Amino acid sequence: MKLKSRPDDFQVEELTSVTPASSGEFAYYRLEKQSLGTPEAIQKFCKSLRIDPRRVRYGGLKDRHALTIQYLSIDDGPPRDFRDALIQLKYLGQVEEPYGPHAFHGNRFIITLRDIKQEELDKLLLELDHLRVGVISNYYDDQRFGSVTEDNQYIARALIDGDEEKALRLAISSYYEHDRSQDRKAKVLLRSQWGQWSTLRYQMPPTHLERIVMHLARAPQDFRGAFTLIPFFLRNMYLSAYQSYLWNSVLSDWIITNHSPSELVAVQQKKQSLPMLNRTRGTIKPDVLSLQIPLASARLRPEPDELATASLLRVLAKEGLQLEDMRLKQYREPFFSKGSRAAFYIPQELSHEIGWDKLNKGNRKLKLSFTLDRGSYATLLVKRLTACKPWQAATISNCDPECPS
Repeated sequence: MKLKSRPDDFQVEELTSVTPASSGEFAYYRLEKQSLGTPEAIQKFCKSLRIDPRRVRYGGLKDRHALTIQYLSIDDGPPRDFRDALIQLKYLGQVEEPYGPHAFHGNRFIITLRDIKQEELDKLLLELDHLRVGVISNYYDDQRFGSVTEDNQYIARALIDGDEEKALRLAISSYYEHDRSQDRKAKVLLRSQWGQWSTLRYQMPPTHLERIVMHLARAPQDFRGAFTLIPFFLRNMYLSAYQSYLWNSVLSDWIITNHSPSELVAVQQKKQSLPMLNRTRGTIKPDVLSLQIPLASARLRPEPDELATASLLRVLAKEGLQLEDMRLKQYREPFFSKGSRAAFYIPQELSHEIGWDKLNKGNRKLKLSFTLDRGSYATLLVKRLTACKPWQAATISNCDPECPS
């Protein structure tokens, strides 16, 4: 079974009720892209249109390996379109307020699974029947953790610990899957000659890292100032990744603490297995179905009797943290967000089609269509659909993410 054989095998479109007009301070656009993440797409068209990326506001990050449609606004943006091989930016009109997460309520997905053998198809259809009466644990999925280093270190954790040099080193010298060749060359130099800023300044290829090295050549110990030269969306991503990891840990702890292993199934992420409920909605109490788990932040004041408070405190203790530690006093921005997130989601308008797979002759394809609330991950539904093992088995050995359910 294969997912994302082609970009159009994973399609997502933002659902918004924003209606553009002929007047307004902000230009409003429809962005269709493929094989690019949202920040990279924005950087790409901003460079061509000579727009400061800080003038762009969007609702959410969309998958790189997909065909995606989303909406955005540009402060005093040009009333024109932009198109290249990977991006179509279409001007739609003007709006009075900048676009943002508040401006859309969900996403519509069309996902095609390919190269499915008959015995796999039978199992998938059985799991689909279960999903229609069950729930999905609303974890942040792997896309949220693109800034986590190869050895599972979080840049935000180094900032919390006050180790600004470590945070900078992780941020600008760690290798990532989607690094461009110039970035990779720069990181090779940074890893081999860290601290030799006066020498490095003459060797760095032209990337955003060059500016940081130039700053350190002038002020070798100003790691804090150098860190602020990293693009804001990346700095914000570092904090979001760690906060999301803590949130996932709280939900996982709550599920394991309050349910027997026989009620759980394991869903595999790149670095860990996570428990999901394997129960029908009718057997789950309403207060559990509506459970909201807060994001860990210094402004959070959890009530002792809230369902997930004990799990939150256990997770923080395991990390050696208190909520007060989730404040980066040395930086004005970014900061850890305050808010909460639903513990579970129910896919809406879930339907499927079965067909023959022309890319893999003799095997079938399964096309799924469904709608999710803003912030929920469709990839989790796919992983749940193709879950490998009961939770008891997953706690004994790591699950192969490619194996069928």
